Amino acid sequence: MTTHELEQLLMQQPVSLLHRLARGRISRHFRSGKRKLVDLLLQASAENRPGLESDLAALIEERTSREQIAPVVKPRPEKVHTRPATTSASPRPHKTEDHGHHEPPVSLHEWLSGIGVPPPQPFVPDAWQVDALAKLAETDVVVSVPTGSGKTYVAIEATARAMRENRTVIYTSPLKALSNTKFTEFSRVFGPGQVGILTGDRREHAQAPLLIMTTEILRNLLYDAAGGEIDVRLDTLGLVIMDESQYLADPERGVVWEETLIFCPSQARLLLLSASIGNPQDIADWLTAIRPTPCSLIRHTKRSVPLRAGYLHPNEKLTPLFRTAGIPYGQPHLLHPEAKRLFMEYEEETGPSRSR
Repeated sequence: MTTHELEQLLMQQPVSLLHRLARGRISRHFRSGKRKLVDLLLQASAENRPGLESDLAALIEERTSREQIAPVVKPRPEKVHTRPATTSASPRPHKTEDHGHHEPPVSLHEWLSGIGVPPPQPFVPDAWQVDALAKLAETDVVVSVPTGSGKTYVAIEATARAMRENRTVIYTSPLKALSNTKFTEFSRVFGPGQVGILTGDRREHAQAPLLIMTTEILRNLLYDAAGGEIDVRLDTLGLVIMDESQYLADPERGVVWEETLIFCPSQARLLLLSASIGNPQDIADWLTAIRPTPCSLIRHTKRSVPLRAGYLHPNEKLTPLFRTAGIPYGQPHLLHPEAKRLFMEYEEETGPSRSR
């Protein structure tokens, strides 16, 4: 089967079958439309085309068998003529499966309630933030907390403390764009002359007490220092902050984080920040094993800003994605009835009759 023939066959299938085919091949495939899903399937199976063709044939055969077994219900002609004329303009109710849940689904108004800018109030650090700063005075620290919980506050306070002690601080991030953002943000906090940046295409205030850089740049600086070349004041380095430290698990770039942690000067405290480390205790134990300073884990699981999931149809119709206002983790079947209806509408609009 040629690539073109396989593409045409995939486009003839319903989106539900394509999602089944994408399981184990494409991550987050449920976010893709039909055209995008077909393209991703072709890309993902470039090295194993026979496997995709075999699975597709099996799913088509299963679907065909199910349709042949299912009874065909024909409409009763007499009821077509007795239907009142006013009902022809009213939409037919969409039947949904509630999976045993009889409580009414959340309305769009309820789902949107509370969203907005909260009223101003005095800032009071959370207990985990106070604990992290206290631990950092004695040990390295791994901070694993949800997004929006206040990791940057810990980084700023720890930086200010190190700078008061005339120690150099290095803040690393995995992306140049994020490094540029932090350079602007920290320049407002500490003053422009107190913050420098070192990336692949930008170098400003290289002798500043607080240096923002990508992790690769810091790794290269540590390599140079090991060879006798000192580009920055590593002898006064007091704190290294590694943001987005879940990159330790990245198959391609994780080695950079590992080498940076291994070669980091022993006199510098380490502060690792992340919202998505799967095994933070293992990371803390590993750092304790390879460095003279023990490492403490600060873990906080409650989200300061709750997440809500919605679905925006191409026709600009917005609806909650789930029956509840929050995200029912572990219960993906609790889809909102209106979201189900819009999914089916989108599948019909992008079906074989409308495919290119």
